[in-house]
Amino acid sequence: YIGSTQNRTENVFRLLEVVDTKGNILRLITNRFDLDSEEISEIYRQRWTIELFFKWLKQHVEIKHFYGMSETAIQNQIFLALIAYCLHVLIQLEMRSKKSLLRISRWLNKALWKPAYIWIRRFDDRSIP
Repeated sequence: YIGSTQNRTENVFRLLEVVDTKGNILRLITNRFDLDSEEISEIYRQRWTIELFFKWLKQHVEIKHFYGMSETAIQNQIFLALIAYCLHVLIQLEMRSKKSLLRISRWLNKALWKPAYIWIRRFDDRSIP
């Protein structure tokens, strides 16, 4: 049970100690009694991988909020953001630029509003301001 005698949870929990890949001991609390410690450890490891992916998304793929709430809408928004990110990386590689992806992204946003002949000339010159 978790809590003091005056303020205790109604459910029973299980405390596990597992060793992570770096040799550190992790303590996990779960209400799953039907799984062994290795299975629970693997579930937490997979959950942590998902958390790291979402952290990467927030840092690299500017998704501030989701425009739709359905699974399809969220998947489409993530896929589109990943495609845009990959295109920025391809432009950076093609131009052999040392500029950051943020700078390239800002340059592309500016270039969208300029006449086409200026953008083509700059792209052909392989120069990013």
